[in-house]
Amino acid sequence: MLAAAALELQGQASDVSTEVRIDRFTSFRLGGPASILIEPATETRLAAVGLTLASYGIDILILGRGTNVLVSDEGFKGAVIRLTKAFEWIRDEPPFVVAGGAVPLPQVSNWAARRSFSGLEFAVAIPATVGGSVKMNAGAHGSDVSEVLESAVICHLTRGELDVMSAEQMQMSYRQTNLGADDIVCSARFKLAQAKPEKIGLLMERYRSHRSETQPIEARNAGSMFRNPPGMSAGALIEASGLKGFQHGGAEVSAKHANFFIAESSATAQDVYNLMVHVQSAVREATQVLLIPEVRLVGHFDETLGQLAIA
Repeated sequence: MLAAAALELQGQASDVSTEVRIDRFTSFRLGGPASILIEPATETRLAAVGLTLASYGIDILILGRGTNVLVSDEGFKGAVIRLTKAFEWIRDEPPFVVAGGAVPLPQVSNWAARRSFSGLEFAVAIPATVGGSVKMNAGAHGSDVSEVLESAVICHLTRGELDVMSAEQMQMSYRQTNLGADDIVCSARFKLAQAKPEKIGLLMERYRSHRSETQPIEARNAGSMFRNPPGMSAGALIEASGLKGFQHGGAEVSAKHANFFIAESSATAQDVYNLMVHVQSAVREATQVLLIPEVRLVGHFDETLGQLAIA
């Protein structure tokens, strides 16, 4: 089915590749090949791709900047979709700022700041695309995307349909929305307010400095590994369990921020998975709190090895 789907897609356009390693598209720089890689240049093509894949029953993985994801060493037996530079644009429609789904969120934050638009200062150091940040309701410093998002253009891939959804319709809550795995954000419309540029600049610089001082931005990581439990910090729970700096294979709990896992040059995706399972188990034993992964697991991981890592 994969080969037949690839042939049909290649017959439609030249934006299709097969057996492509996708580690270079992830911030962990880990993961095996994808059976199919598609990089559509228009919303219409994106919808057509979705219908074709659905007709063959092919699994879909949407990749932006590749943060918040861990792809297995075996890769992904399905189709990876990445938005091209055709989806990297920003324009202002006062009081709104509208951006394509492939634009890095910090770029939108800086673009808005230069025009004295306030509301996206918190996003200046979030390593995600506009599409990914909307889909997971990304946030930092007590704010999140839901506070400024007015609406977004969504492609429901399995139906091949384009739709405009409001923030309310997406039921945005802490680090999640009701968008499915096969829904892709083509663009987003943010409602911002005018403010003094000096105030905006000072706040953004504080947020940049905080990230630099508290997160291992120079290392290969995928951002926060676990969601913060209600009223608690996942990083603090991991540190309190004595796991800061703990290492398994080529994967390590960051000594700078315990909710960040670092992949050394020798690391495998299985190493990171094993470390995740170990940390999850140790924290639960020490604190009775079950940490829920924020990083999405893609592909097959050896659960037996993961359980051995607990011992």
